[in-house]
Amino acid sequence: MTSEIRPRRSVLYMPGSNPRALEKAKSLAADTLILDLEDAVAPDAKAEARDLVCAAAKSGDYGDREIVIRINGLETPWGIDDLEAACAAGPDAILLPKVFSGQMIISADNLLDDAGAPKHTKLWAMIETPLAILHAEEIASMRTTTRLNCFVMGTNDLALELGCDQTADRDPMKASLSWAMLAGRAYDLAVIDGVYNDIGNEGGFRASCGQGSEFGFDGKTLIHPTQIAPANEIFAPPEDEVVWARRIIAEFDKPENSAKGVLKIEGRMVERLHVEGAIRLVALADAIAAREAE
Repeated sequence: MTSEIRPRRSVLYMPGSNPRALEKAKSLAADTLILDLEDAVAPDAKAEARDLVCAAAKSGDYGDREIVIRINGLETPWGIDDLEAACAAGPDAILLPKVFSGQMIISADNLLDDAGAPKHTKLWAMIETPLAILHAEEIASMRTTTRLNCFVMGTNDLALELGCDQTADRDPMKASLSWAMLAGRAYDLAVIDGVYNDIGNEGGFRASCGQGSEFGFDGKTLIHPTQIAPANEIFAPPEDEVVWARRIIAEFDKPENSAKGVLKIEGRMVERLHVEGAIRLVALADAIAAREAE
């Protein structure tokens, strides 16, 4: 589990060149907004989109939603300008596309420091190529020395480069998804699942969210507002699990259990090592409740 307890059930891409979409996002129930300067923006609209996105990020009009700016690759004509402008805007994170090595994270991290990015601005990495999957452990290890704190799966790009079909069960990509999850969790990263493209197929989307939750993803990247509510529902901790977690915490907190490593609770053997997971689950549930109470 990640050390930062923050809901990321629904992570919605918003096209940076669309002022109406950026305005609408202020009222959407997404936990996180990715204001996109890359795939969603045509080359001749990049500069204008940069201004729009950075103004939005600085506005403070999005409440407690997490604001992330996805910049263009640093090797592109727009990447460095994107990064410098994003640093000045001070979002919660800057999302770097096409990451395939730890050195790319180090270089980007140094650029953030040079550009004066606030300390709260983290670095997120798109994991969307075969090289990224093969080097996932190396990339994730940058968590210990840089601002990196999240992987975002780019499943469309990954499927294209793998030459595989995007089947409903995602069998062709399960090895890649699992490997990225292993690397991310080994270094205490949040990991966000890739998008589901068939906007009109709610049943298929819900099944994809359910599978992502089973994998252990923190949430799912979304391409349409209609996907927010199902993602928020499916990636939230089930109420019965929250009740059980609170019971575990309460039992181990009793003075008479302070030295015990194992307890029998409602007929189940529970080890003290489960307390940390229970605390995190309750903290996430509380953070979601506070978010939805606003």
